[in-house]
Amino acid sequence: MSTELIMLGMAALIAIGILLHQPSKTLGLPSLLIFIGVGLLFGNGEFNFVYDDLALTSFIGSLALNVIVFVGGLNTSKASIKVAYKEGGVLSTIGVLFTTAIFGGLLFYITDFNLLTCFLFAAVVSSTDAAAVFSILESKKLKLKESTDTILEFESATNDPVALLLVAILTEMLVNTNQQISGLSIGIELVQQIIVGLGAGYLIGWCCVWLLNKIKLEEYGLIPVFILACFFIAAYGSDLLGGNILVSSYVAGVFIGNELKRGREVSKHFFNSLSWLAQALMFIILGLQFFPNELFGDVLYAILPAIALIFIARPLAVFLSYLPFRRVSFKKKVFISAIGLKGATPIVFALIPASVGVAGSQEMVHMVFFIVLISVVLQGWAIEPLSNKLGLVDK
Repeated sequence: MSTELIMLGMAALIAIGILLHQPSKTLGLPSLLIFIGVGLLFGNGEFNFVYDDLALTSFIGSLALNVIVFVGGLNTSKASIKVAYKEGGVLSTIGVLFTTAIFGGLLFYITDFNLLTCFLFAAVVSSTDAAAVFSILESKKLKLKESTDTILEFESATNDPVALLLVAILTEMLVNTNQQISGLSIGIELVQQIIVGLGAGYLIGWCCVWLLNKIKLEEYGLIPVFILACFFIAAYGSDLLGGNILVSSYVAGVFIGNELKRGREVSKHFFNSLSWLAQALMFIILGLQFFPNELFGDVLYAILPAIALIFIARPLAVFLSYLPFRRVSFKKKVFISAIGLKGATPIVFALIPASVGVAGSQEMVHMVFFIVLISVVLQGWAIEPLSNKLGLVDK
């Protein structure tokens, strides 16, 4: 197929997904379902077009995820960080580890995967998805008491780095079975990735803001383009130095979003549009990657793991994470434990072991797809009635 036809097809798919966005918002459905549905419909031979490239899908998904995390940082105020960093920080680090350990153990008893693959599977779905959380909270127009919505947003925006590191380490262990990886080396790598990611994101964000405030570009349209260049320098510079690319992206976004003086509004609109494009492209190409006749063969195998994750692993992990916070109300912990929304992020993470040929990874990708689908439909629907039932809606 020619490049022209590919570009035309992708543009048409994105346009169709955007046109369907407003009806989906009216129905309370997240954009994830619409864009993935468009990809599933058009990409599997029904229109003489077949797409099947795990490596390219993984690359595009990872790039789009970096953009979404960066834009999430741009839209995060210092005030919300001060409110949410303690509880949200514990949920996005210790909570991810608890979820991986608990769900991995459950998977060992309810699936045929070996123990290491079970922990890899658990790490893939251990984080909540920023795009799904932001989208559903926005569509419901919910403002929750006790800063519950702020904590959910902070957790979802910051828990991907730990999950990504776990996925990368466990994938490496499964690929290189003869190589022994100690707990000490894992801990050192985790600390290195976080520190280098924080340092790179802060340094590049500071340089970006200082230069923009100093030079004062006359053409406002150049400001978001310069910020975009700085984002890529922060993200992939951090990656080259051994830092976590998502940590660096988020920190750079937070610093730039809060400290930029000129061109803030034009940059906000530019990057919100870019984030929508990244989401649309990521969801559509994920939909294109799946073949319905193969996908639906694993749907029954995903139901029990989905139930175990939503009703056992996530609640246990949240309540264990909240042990140091004794003053937090029980109803708030119940709500946060019940709303562990998954999105495209776990599917992107699942493609990492699949792209290097880990045994059972293709079946895992299909099961993760349905776990995400069940989470979006069930937990996404539950946000409003559960918040009302618990009396958390701030009217």
